[in-house]
Amino acid sequence: MDCYTANWNPLGDSAFYRKYELYSMDWDLKEELKDCLVAAAPYGGPIALLRNCWRKDKAASVRPVLEIYSASGMPLASLLWKSGPVVALGWSAEEELLCVQEDGAVLVYGLHGDFRRHFSMGNEVLQNRVLDARIFHTEFGSGVAILTGAYRFTLSANVGDLKLRRMPEVPGLQSAPSCWTTLCHDRVTHILLAVGPDLYLLDHATCSAVTPAGLAPGVSSFLQMAVSFTYRYLALFTDTGYIWMGTASLKEKLCEFNCNIRAPPKQMVWCSRPRSKERAVVVAWERRLMVVGNAPESIQFVLDEDSYLVPELDGVRIFSRNTHEFLHEVPVASEEIFKIASMAPGALLLEAQKEYEKESQKADEYLREIQELGQLIQAVQQCIEAAGHEHQPDMQKSLLRAASFGKCFLDRFPPDSFVRMCQDLRVLNAIRDYHIGIPLTYTQYKQLTVQVLLDRLVLRRLYPLAIQICEYLRLPEVQGVSRILAHWACYKVQQKDVSDEDVARAINQKLGDTPGVSYSDIAARAYGCGRTELAIKLLEYEPRSGEQVPLLLKMKRSKLALSKAIESGDTDLVFTVLLHLKNELNRGDFFMTLRNQPMALSLYRQFCKHQELDTLKDLYNQDDNHQELGSFHIRASYAAEERIEGRVAALQTAADAFYKAKNEFAAKATEDQMRLLRLQRRLEDELGGRFLDLSLHDTVTTLILGGHNKRAEQLARDFRIPDKRLWWLKLAALAELEDWEELEKFSKSKKSPIGYLPFVEICMKQHNKHEAKKYTSRVGPEQKVKALLLVGDVAQAADVAIEHRNETELSLVLSHCTGATDGAIADKIQRARAQVQKK
Repeated sequence: MDCYTANWNPLGDSAFYRKYELYSMDWDLKEELKDCLVAAAPYGGPIALLRNCWRKDKAASVRPVLEIYSASGMPLASLLWKSGPVVALGWSAEEELLCVQEDGAVLVYGLHGDFRRHFSMGNEVLQNRVLDARIFHTEFGSGVAILTGAYRFTLSANVGDLKLRRMPEVPGLQSAPSCWTTLCHDRVTHILLAVGPDLYLLDHATCSAVTPAGLAPGVSSFLQMAVSFTYRYLALFTDTGYIWMGTASLKEKLCEFNCNIRAPPKQMVWCSRPRSKERAVVVAWERRLMVVGNAPESIQFVLDEDSYLVPELDGVRIFSRNTHEFLHEVPVASEEIFKIASMAPGALLLEAQKEYEKESQKADEYLREIQELGQLIQAVQQCIEAAGHEHQPDMQKSLLRAASFGKCFLDRFPPDSFVRMCQDLRVLNAIRDYHIGIPLTYTQYKQLTVQVLLDRLVLRRLYPLAIQICEYLRLPEVQGVSRILAHWACYKVQQKDVSDEDVARAINQKLGDTPGVSYSDIAARAYGCGRTELAIKLLEYEPRSGEQVPLLLKMKRSKLALSKAIESGDTDLVFTVLLHLKNELNRGDFFMTLRNQPMALSLYRQFCKHQELDTLKDLYNQDDNHQELGSFHIRASYAAEERIEGRVAALQTAADAFYKAKNEFAAKATEDQMRLLRLQRRLEDELGGRFLDLSLHDTVTTLILGGHNKRAEQLARDFRIPDKRLWWLKLAALAELEDWEELEKFSKSKKSPIGYLPFVEICMKQHNKHEAKKYTSRVGPEQKVKALLLVGDVAQAADVAIEHRNETELSLVLSHCTGATDGAIADKIQRARAQVQKK
């Protein structure tokens, strides 16, 4: 503890930088780093190495091997490179390895060397070849920028949604720029390049010359440039040995440093933590590492072997053949607690806790000093914060013990921050383990989030650790354990050395009915791996038919999909399968499949009634369903045919079908309809007017209204219309014509089969009381009272009702007695009702 600050190096008066070892690398590299293309993912990500056998000063002998390691040097994948020359390697934000080839093709590999996909950067790149490339990260995803042999730039800001953009040409550019980089500003990706003493900024439409603010004179070339992790700052290394640092817009200068070295550095990266006032750049040569900032002196380290720099959010990772280290600015909380002779509250609290463990009274003295200054809460918070930035568990525990000790003397200190820090550090220590190899800092962990960390553990197939973290942090199952088990199952189906039955059983035993797990997604992965039978077995565990059916259709198991859809009872799902089957099978097989599924057949018939009438007819023919076939031809005769001959022919076909179905009633009715149609056409030809498509009753009525009474009677005889119905039709028609004379003759032609009350009613309906009274005398006794009341003869109706001594008739008459005029009649009716009731 006393030598804790021994590796602290001051940069000016405001900041200290320290470098500590993350891992002792145990990889067995066959090549030196300088002879390889190297790519390391940020946030403690993996490292990819590919021997650069395509360099002009190297003779290609054997095919190189692409190797992928964890940050601790544990091998993850190794594969023989069989494709074309590679210009650059880089990792996407999803930890996919992008390999940019000389022909402009970009090959994408997974963390374990599995090939994912490939895409091309365009024909122009293919024709002019690739000179240099950069893989960069923006808020939209991971992008690729390429410099072609024609000294033109092409880029895509998001390889997940590939949209190529050709950048404007740089005037007079006849050779490759001495250095270039990508900048992201206002959601637009720019290219910054150096040509001699000039800098050019390219956006999607323009090429503009830019000049860094306050740049020292005498610069004839820019040798290296670096942009910060967040794209806010830029550093330029000039041939004069000066390093210019400023904002990425080049409008503001932060500082300038003369390193007195004119040789171009191998790498230059930014090294700053978020919200720090100090801006520093790390520059690496073959055997020297220099940290420079706004201070007259720099921090220098000697490199014992070839090293590679990986910029991070809050520092720089430095790995070589034997070691992997982290260089960063000492956080404020750590600096205040551990710097020599510090009197910060956190430092005093740490000392108080140490003295307490020694059972020394000095613990009380330190504690009282903090309390007198009212800084105990601040002291606890400093210790908690400093613990988060420590890499060694022993130091973390020491600081957390101090914080816990200080909390005991506070009444209402919220424990959330302390508990959360303990949880976070336990997670970080677990993933920093050598066998896991993800050296995340606390700052990076908070930026990355727990969900992304879990995704990265799943990518590394570290399922048990991921599940333990979920359970420890008590994450909801859908976000945690369920999601990880689903990923595990998708990986399990790729194990082709295990039988389908064993894999399906193992997955079901592990997952069961875990909420949030979709067996259909796992089955889809199995099908994608060529294991169709396994996919079908997994779908048996899927409770949602809506998820089963689409995948079964995709797997060409349409009949099984139809059975599942029918079992679900979802008609929309059944229709989906039926339409798929119709397009997939020939007509005969399709109909045969439907015959074995009555419900599907019924639904398809309903569909055909509205969409495909010809198919419906074929279905009825195949099933010898003559009854439905006859009905089909009946509808077709009205829906499709306009000519009378065609309609009659369709009706004849329908009648034949009804005879085959032994439905004589329907057959006879159809034949009658054919006769009626022919007669209606003849009537139209002879009499004019509109008769077609009228019903039999309407046809008779139309003839009567036209004065063709004999034709109407003949039609009634031909079609055996009952007398009662004919009298009703003729009565209504004559009344509508107001032909009262003809109506009277008609009433006297013979005895009315419908009685004479309808004559009274129809006349009153036409507001002709005079004609109505003519028929009241002919109305039968049982309807006499009603007829008299219709014509308004209440007195006579009362006499008839009293004569009949019928209580119903008496009540009816009484209801028609109104006002003083009918008072006497009403009294008479009341007396008559009383007598009737006594009897």
